[in-house]
Amino acid sequence: MQRARQKTFTGPAILSYGFRTFFLAASLYAGLSILLWLPQFQGHLQLNTSFAPVDWHIHEMLFGFVAAVISGFLFTAVPNWTGRMPIRGIPLLCLFVVWLAGRFAVTYSMSLGWVTAMIIDCLFLAAIWGSIAIEIIAGKNWRNLKVLMPLTILFFSNVYFHVEAHEMGVSDVSQRVGLMAVIAFILLIGGRIVPSFTRNWLAKNNPGKLPKSFAFYEKACLGICVISMVFWIILPDSLITAVMLIGASVLLIGQLLRWVGYRTFKEPLVTVLHISYLFIPVGFFLLGAAIVWSDYILPITGIHALGTGAVGGMILSVMVRATKGHTGQSLQSTRMDNLLFGVLFTSAVARILSTFGFAGTMSLLHFSGLLWAIAFLGFAFVYGKCLGRKTV
Repeated sequence: MQRARQKTFTGPAILSYGFRTFFLAASLYAGLSILLWLPQFQGHLQLNTSFAPVDWHIHEMLFGFVAAVISGFLFTAVPNWTGRMPIRGIPLLCLFVVWLAGRFAVTYSMSLGWVTAMIIDCLFLAAIWGSIAIEIIAGKNWRNLKVLMPLTILFFSNVYFHVEAHEMGVSDVSQRVGLMAVIAFILLIGGRIVPSFTRNWLAKNNPGKLPKSFAFYEKACLGICVISMVFWIILPDSLITAVMLIGASVLLIGQLLRWVGYRTFKEPLVTVLHISYLFIPVGFFLLGAAIVWSDYILPITGIHALGTGAVGGMILSVMVRATKGHTGQSLQSTRMDNLLFGVLFTSAVARILSTFGFAGTMSLLHFSGLLWAIAFLGFAFVYGKCLGRKTV
């Protein structure tokens, strides 16, 4: 891995690196949008959007919040991969403005018209794709071109989300494609950083058994997971899909055991990566179980295990770690970090339980949403200051 060439940046610190701009914006939006969606979902608030309330929520989580975090991560990681200077200053500000314009366009799509809203909204992922492609190609970092694949799928699923919501009234296939593009990104990037960070910490702090290196097992697991996701997108009710998803779940559990996360409990900053990743096999199993035992388990149960648990957990874990690492802080979890992680994982469990139709389902939904907002607004509160100031 190369290190980016250093050059003094004299502009605002918030525009010096992509993680500063987009981690802060994404965390604020994750918290505020869920607080906006809950009254919308219950009919107490009506937005000027052409999307149904649930579609607005799904879209803004996938293509608003998650897309911003992925951008912040890539704009910080790619310079280290290529040895080139990071995108910063005015170009970074322009990309942020494009992202923000997309949020307004979707929320006011009733007035703008769905085509105009789609064009404005989809410009962001197109710009991110182009920016990352240019940097990787210019740096001749060919092996990391693979990160463009989930970005490509995410872009086209966003386009189709708008089309599908307009033509059918609600989204269906597009939301599955979008979610699985994000999960594929986690499998691809998380599959590298989780064992790597675990190995680094264990080597220094808990000598003994170390994570297995990326080998045939990991490659086979990734391939089967991708195939399983494709089956779920195309044949969401097929027994073959259920077998594939449950099989992938078992393989992922085996992969986590190979990464020996159970040896990292003394450092929650590492452990939370394993817990977040664990929600992927849990989600796969629940999606498969919803096909086999459809009278008892709904597909939404697995979707929220993946969305709230895996995606939300991995995002918060990586944002905390990256922010600490790039602002000169110790890579050790604080009590506040542990509180934020605990709140987020409790939100995930509550959201999963809320889909089973128990008494108090709506209360669990609100409880989960409130905890989600606390976790991400809490991140903005705790780390906002250091994201906005220059590192000494």
